[in-house]
Amino acid sequence: MKDSHSPLLSFLPKLASSPEGIKFDGHGHLGFPGLGASGLKKRGQSNRSWIEIDSTGSMRVVALDKTALMKRCGLPSRDLRLLDPVFVYPSTILGRGSAIVVSLEQVRCIIMADVVLLVRSADNSSMQYETELCQRLRMMNDQNDDLPFEFKALELALEMACTLLDSQVTDLEIEVYPVLEELASSVSTANLEHVRRLKSQLLALTHRVQKMHDEIEQLMDDDGDMAEMYLTEKKERMESYLSNEAYINNTQTGDWVSHSAPASPTCSSSGLPEKGSSNLSFSKHESSRESSTKGRQVEVLEMLLEAYFVVIDSTLSKLLSLKEYIDDTEDFINIKLDNVRNQLIQFELLLAAATFVVAMFAVVTGVFGMNFEDSVFDTASTFNWVVVLSSILCIVVYSFILLYFKHKKLLPV
Repeated sequence: MKDSHSPLLSFLPKLASSPEGIKFDGHGHLGFPGLGASGLKKRGQSNRSWIEIDSTGSMRVVALDKTALMKRCGLPSRDLRLLDPVFVYPSTILGRGSAIVVSLEQVRCIIMADVVLLVRSADNSSMQYETELCQRLRMMNDQNDDLPFEFKALELALEMACTLLDSQVTDLEIEVYPVLEELASSVSTANLEHVRRLKSQLLALTHRVQKMHDEIEQLMDDDGDMAEMYLTEKKERMESYLSNEAYINNTQTGDWVSHSAPASPTCSSSGLPEKGSSNLSFSKHESSRESSTKGRQVEVLEMLLEAYFVVIDSTLSKLLSLKEYIDDTEDFINIKLDNVRNQLIQFELLLAAATFVVAMFAVVTGVFGMNFEDSVFDTASTFNWVVVLSSILCIVVYSFILLYFKHKKLLPV
């Protein structure tokens, strides 16, 4: 009995003495190397490289973890998952309070009022967006373009996504039409397998284009979502509101607080408004402003989205036309196969009727081939007459069978 508990009893003193490899934290909790709060590496907290592009077209590479990015952009964690290059998400455009989350094909970025944070992909697929955006920003700054910064970045993302999808559709058309023509003229296993593979590509591409089409259409139908994307305007209102509030607070501090006025609950001990109360006041101010201006104009963004909606709608029409052409070719091939099958059935009927007639003649031959004595064998001409009459009977029976098939419309007239 003593021996059975000896391993447990020998282990307890070792815990109390805290040997090497087993440590206690400051709260008395047992910890193991690499397994405590300090040893475990939190998932999703590793730094990721981002390409930061400002409104002047300048670019630099920054490393931000998920927490810092959420604080800087004011985005929830679920929105940042859309930008993870490891996962494949459909096209998405989300307008948030101070940022626009864009995930369109190879372009995955966060657009703010004065900066764009572009996901730095391992295959350098984001380099084209980065280079083109920097060039356009420099050119537009020289030309004094009135389009807000966030719309410039969003327009380029839409343009690149639409161009990529349209080029893929064009390449697919160039490959599909010759294969379908060849399949229509010669049905073979290799051609059918080739068409099956192309049709799978067509369905996948149609799903991507349809998702982007629906995303833009849904965004155009909601004025509230489009209003959320006016980041520059909201930033300017925020700055104006804070400057006016600071001016009012300074005036009140000089005129009223110095006269032993009671301190405001939203003010700090220094007499200045706290940051949290200012943000809350601005949020209430914005809510009342948006409710009073519910029908505000969003023509700039709506016209921008409508232009690319026409492009993606044209691309979707190409895909639908291509799918209809493939379906028509499949129907034509099925008709041809049905026709061949009907011809085989007709030939099988004729062959079955001929087999039946030959079997009748074989019965006569078998009867006269038996070993029995009869006067018919005494005269050679008698046997000839039997053969002739049997042949005529078989031909008559076969003709009646053909007439019956034609009467039932089993054979072409």
